[in-house]
Amino acid sequence: MMRMHAWAGRRGFLLGAAALAPAAALAQARPIVVASKIDTEGGLLGQMIALLLEGAGMRVENRVPLGPTRIVRAAILAGEIDIYPEYTGNAAFFHQMEADPAWRDMRAGYEKARDLDQQRHDIAWLQPAPANNTWAIAVRADLARAHNLRTLENLAPHLAAGRPFKLAGSAEFVESPAALPAFQRVYGFTLPPDRMLVLPGGDTAVTMRAAAQQLNGVNAAMVYGTDGGIAALDLVVLEDTRGAQPVYAPAPVVRGAVLRANPRIPEVLAPAFRTLDLTTLQRLNARIAVEGQPARAVAEAHLRAAGLLR
Repeated sequence: MMRMHAWAGRRGFLLGAAALAPAAALAQARPIVVASKIDTEGGLLGQMIALLLEGAGMRVENRVPLGPTRIVRAAILAGEIDIYPEYTGNAAFFHQMEADPAWRDMRAGYEKARDLDQQRHDIAWLQPAPANNTWAIAVRADLARAHNLRTLENLAPHLAAGRPFKLAGSAEFVESPAALPAFQRVYGFTLPPDRMLVLPGGDTAVTMRAAAQQLNGVNAAMVYGTDGGIAALDLVVLEDTRGAQPVYAPAPVVRGAVLRANPRIPEVLAPAFRTLDLTTLQRLNARIAVEGQPARAVAEAHLRAAGLLR
C-alpha cells in the first residue's frame, strides 16, 4: 500500500445530473481510463477493475500502474483518469481531517470518505473490500499458536508474564506517535529496548524476514495488514480491535460523470471486492511479490476462480 454500498446523499448526484449531461455524454463516448498506484496491491486491484469492466463489455484504457498516491489523486481530480483503487484512510489526508475518529472505524471511515469526495469533487467511492491495509504488528505463527496471540489485547498480559516477544521495526514505526506509541498507549503495554530491533528504512519485507528467520531473537514484525509476505513467511497479524490505527480499506473510486454514463460499474465491481478479505489479499499479493507472477495474471486467475470472469 502507498500512504482500509449504497450511497447516502444520493440526492447530490441526481440534482447535478442535468447540468453535467455534456460531461456524461463525453464520458460515455471515450474509454474508461483505469489506473492504479505503483505498489503490488495497487497493480493487483487496478488490473481486477480493468478485467471486470472489459468483461462487462465496457471500453477500457489500461494505465495500470500509473504512479504514487499524489499522482493518481491529482489525475482523477483533473479528469485525466476515471477510476482507480484507493484506501479509505487516505481520505483523512486528502481532506485535512486526520484527527477525526471516524477513520478508525471501517464503515464510518468509508462513509466519510464517500460523502466528502461526493460533495467536494463529484467522485464516488464504491464497495470497499473487507480488509485493512494499515500499520500492524505480526508475530510468527508458532508463537501465536503457543501463546494464543490473536489480537493486540493479548499482548500486554503476554509481556507482563515475561513470555518471548521481540519486534523488528523501522525507526519511524518505533518513534512516530501514530505508530508503535499509539499501539502502546491504546493497549497498555511498553516495549523496552531489549524487546526491539530497530532497522533502517521502512521496508516491511526486511522486518518480516527478520521475524521469519528469528534474526537476533526477533519473532514479531512491523507490517502492513495485507503484505504478501505475511502468509508466505507464516506470520499472523494481531488484530487492532480498539482502532489504534486508521483503517485503510481498499475501494474503487470513480469520477461522477463516468459513473452516470456507465451506471453498471458498481454492480460489476462489488462482487469482486467483497471477496478480498485480509487473508485473500495477503495470498494474492504474495503471488506477485514473492512468486513473481504478473499482477494481471493473478487478478484474472482469482476472478475466474470466484466465477466473476468467463
